[in-house]
Amino acid sequence: MRTTKGAARNQAKKRLFKRAKGYRGGRGKLLRTVKETLVRAGAYAYRDRRVRKRDFRKLWIIRINAAVREHGLRYSEFMCGLKKAGIELDRRTLSEMAVNDPAGFGAIVEQVKATLAA
Repeated sequence: MRTTKGAARNQAKKRLFKRAKGYRGGRGKLLRTVKETLVRAGAYAYRDRRVRKRDFRKLWIIRINAAVREHGLRYSEFMCGLKKAGIELDRRTLSEMAVNDPAGFGAIVEQVKATLAA
């Protein structure tokens, strides 16, 4: 007796179309186009997971630099002073402090200035 792949093939197509839900035009309706679109979407997603890390690091550095300049230091001097003072806070935490807790951030900057002056 001859067997067909009907059920398995339909399941596979169903999975693909489910992943392509919300895509416009043929990108969400035509099997070949859906496959191509999903491959490309996966590539972009993979790439941009790494790009997101870069972008956030850039943002944190910009925020820290802006906050530190209000206290009369440059970003590079501040980071050097942090290392010398033995303060192990990452850029993400420092940027959050600069935005949400300016007083606490100011205290850290004063510590760094004291370390740099000594």
